[in-house]
Amino acid sequence: MEVYDSPARYYPSDALSLDELAYWIAFGRVLGIGPVRFKLLLDFFHADVAAAWHADSKELAQAGMDQKTINNFLKQRPTIVPQQELEKLERLRVHVITWKDKTYPRLLKEIDHPPPVLYVAGTLTEADRFALAIVGTRKASTYGRQVTEHFASKLAKGEVTVVSGLALGIDTFAHTAALDAGGRTVAVLGSGLDIIYPSSNFNLARRIVESGQGALITEFPLGVKPEGGNFPARNRIISGLSQGVLITEAPQASGALITANFALEQGREVFAVPGSIFSPGSAGVNKLIQDGGARLVTHVNEILEALNLFMVPQHVEMQAVLADNAEERTLLALLSHEPSHIDDLIRASELPTATVSATLTVMDTIAHFWLLRSDPALSHIPGLPMTYRRSTRYSRVCYLTPFVSAIYSIPPLSV
Repeated sequence: MEVYDSPARYYPSDALSLDELAYWIAFGRVLGIGPVRFKLLLDFFHADVAAAWHADSKELAQAGMDQKTINNFLKQRPTIVPQQELEKLERLRVHVITWKDKTYPRLLKEIDHPPPVLYVAGTLTEADRFALAIVGTRKASTYGRQVTEHFASKLAKGEVTVVSGLALGIDTFAHTAALDAGGRTVAVLGSGLDIIYPSSNFNLARRIVESGQGALITEFPLGVKPEGGNFPARNRIISGLSQGVLITEAPQASGALITANFALEQGREVFAVPGSIFSPGSAGVNKLIQDGGARLVTHVNEILEALNLFMVPQHVEMQAVLADNAEERTLLALLSHEPSHIDDLIRASELPTATVSATLTVMDTIAHFWLLRSDPALSHIPGLPMTYRRSTRYSRVCYLTPFVSAIYSIPPLSV
């Protein structure tokens, strides 16, 4: 899948210079320096990543590195040439996203210790934050395949992005069903993007990229092989990119259960489809349901309701309509599916109190008008609230009504 591109197309952002980016990527090759230690280095060297790269053992110790990490780094450093990392990217259809970039996936950035650098082939869009991961066993049964294809197809037709790991079995069925349904899918790899694993899924990987319906994504630099230890790290990204995780079939030793654990740690919803009690391939998913680690589901609407993922296309269009000026874009970026106190919005936006209040009112008026124009029938639904309503107890800001998407219950300003 080599496609020669013009220089620097792999990094269209101006958040980092190309020299800085080279060092960010180089640190990603150093075994023993992950997101936590990299953040320590950035903090100690005041974001001067070149200084961190060339630091001596004393400076590294002062930055918080333990002696083992220091020794490993000093041993590996002479074998890594930062500038060569950029040369490798120049000739591949791969682009790079870092912590510093606005295009870094919003959901992934919320997890503890997200990867500093992501490598992407294909397209990531703002709509991909409306995503659900589907994972399971590599040795899928006919039942597992049918369930996976059913859920993935329904989600994709509802414009929910399907995230998985490009493995054989359930992952393959999930990606393929999403593409066949005309939807989007994101495949997270446990290797560099130039090493597709398993190789039998090379054509599927190519289809994801060339169709314009999704992306391949990894935190591992080019040339990194799919070592066993890479896959738990990959699994945390699968769940981190998603609002929830669905397990359709998994035995007790399945890596899908690792993804479920990461999802729970990240505060994501976990769903599971029950299987036969006589099938070893369903033992893990059944146990997860029995232990309360996953919500039992038998219909896609149960997931859409739990995650407020109904009418995703309208939600995306609504965001585009609402974000009409800098103040609206600032406030919209701060809102999520979780309740936000208006005082927190004021502090986080650094906007005047009157500006925040007035902007929310304007956004609500536009939202309510647009909603009723797009579907007048909604005005006749009993109990449909105005999209922005004040009372003595609370204010409610809802950008697509409770029947469609997120509701933000915002207590009033203290007076």
